[in-house]
Amino acid sequence: MASPGPSAGSVARGAPDPIGAVVPGLLLCALLASAGFALAELGWVKDTLHVSALLLVILLGIAWKSLAPVPAALLPGIRMAQRPVLRWAVAGLGFRLSIGELWRIGAPALVVVTVSTFATLAFGWWIARRLGVAEKLGLLLGVGSAICGASAVVAADSVVQGEKQDAPVALGVITLLGTIGIVVYPLLAHALGMRDFVYGVWDGASLHEMAQVVAAGFGVSDEAARVATVVKLARIALLAPVVLYLGWSLRHAHRAAGKAHVAPVPWFLALFVVFAVVNSLGWLPKGALDLVRRADLWLLCVGMAGVGLQTGFSDLRAAGLRPVAAGVAMWVFLAALSYTLARWLCGRA
Repeated sequence: MASPGPSAGSVARGAPDPIGAVVPGLLLCALLASAGFALAELGWVKDTLHVSALLLVILLGIAWKSLAPVPAALLPGIRMAQRPVLRWAVAGLGFRLSIGELWRIGAPALVVVTVSTFATLAFGWWIARRLGVAEKLGLLLGVGSAICGASAVVAADSVVQGEKQDAPVALGVITLLGTIGIVVYPLLAHALGMRDFVYGVWDGASLHEMAQVVAAGFGVSDEAARVATVVKLARIALLAPVVLYLGWSLRHAHRAAGKAHVAPVPWFLALFVVFAVVNSLGWLPKGALDLVRRADLWLLCVGMAGVGLQTGFSDLRAAGLRPVAAGVAMWVFLAALSYTLARWLCGRA
């Protein structure tokens, strides 16, 4: 009698797959990541659409899943891309953070970022519940809206462990709103008579993705883009403590991120801090640092390919309009609060 295959329980418990079993799925994720990476570098995509490689890759994965079934032989590798590979990529985000750059924007700007980010997290999670958004999707939307878009969603999902469609839905909502912001923010800056520094603080403190922040910054001036980029880095610095809090709170409540899934201090967040320190100390030459950052972005794309390949367009349609409404409410709250604080605290800069 043939021996039975792995049970659903063993898969749920995260039993490791044999190395040979993960290769086909990982290769597919790597191919999709490379395709999305290349598309994002095209001039009209990069300079006109301002669409990130992460979104392109997840759309490619979703398109595959929607048009054709994913062979079972690919699933072990896809799961590896979605979890271990993605967590290494989240750790690598630390190479984008420099403590010295954060201090140079000044205490008032840091206060704007800190207060508006944590207030938006609290408001966002509250409004998601009020609108009837699924709990884990609401958590991902809140973190993605308040901190750094796709990267924050990826990091939070490592501990939240939402349903297969939660991360793609959150990414779609955040990308849509942030893209609108690229157009709207410069218009508002001129209409409201904002100075470059104040606008840069507001832009960096309230738009979702780094690419969107930079694009909206250059829509006003080079100085506004420089300030906005550093302010955005300050928001990214809040990613580790927020994800740590999520892991702790979900463990404490004995939910899906309990002891069997998340360590008290997830290893990838510890590495995130280590890499941020290495970057801040300037131990890596600029050429090597640029290479590491591009490699990390590619790893993020590999992980997001795994997410997309387990989500179809039908899953996104099933989410409905409530996540969009929640995302809009979070963005409006964050934009209004950070604008008020930037005007008040940084208006003389």
